[in-house]
Amino acid sequence: MSVARAVLTVTLCLALVGCGAVRESRLNPFNWFKRSEARDLVLTEAPGDPRPLVAEVLTMVVEPIPGGAIVRATGLPPTQGWWQAELIALPVTESGTLVYEFRLFPPPDQTPSGTPRTREVEVAIYISDTRLAQIGEIVVQGATNARSARR
Repeated sequence: MSVARAVLTVTLCLALVGCGAVRESRLNPFNWFKRSEARDLVLTEAPGDPRPLVAEVLTMVVEPIPGGAIVRATGLPPTQGWWQAELIALPVTESGTLVYEFRLFPPPDQTPSGTPRTREVEVAIYISDTRLAQIGEIVVQGATNARSARR
C-alpha cells in the first residue's frame, strides 16, 4: 500500500509541475489574445451596409470559451437611441488580421445626447476555433478609432 501511495504522490507532483508549463503555453486559451490596445484605423472598402460606423470604440476584449472565442466591444455613438448594432467581419488579411466594423443605425427621431454612459452600446460575436487558427490579430474599428488584440 505504501508503494501505491508513493507512486500516486509522485504522479500528482509531476502533474502539478506540468500545469505551470501549460499556463504559459499557447495551448491555454486564456493566452490566445492579450488585452486590447488602441491602433490606427484599417482602410477598407465599404461592405455595402447602410449603417454608419459607431463614433468611437471604447473597449474591446476577446474572451476564450470552449470551441472558440467571443469578441465583445463597447461603442459610443453621438446621441442616445442608436440601435441594431453589429460587428461586420471583413475578409482576413494576408497577415492574419481579422477586422470587424462596428455598425449601427441612428435613431429615427432626434434624441438627446445624454451622458456618455447612457449612450454606450455593446455588441459581441462568436468566432470558432477553426477560424481563430488563421488569425493573429483581431481589430474592431469605428469612425474615429480602432482597438485591437493580438496573440
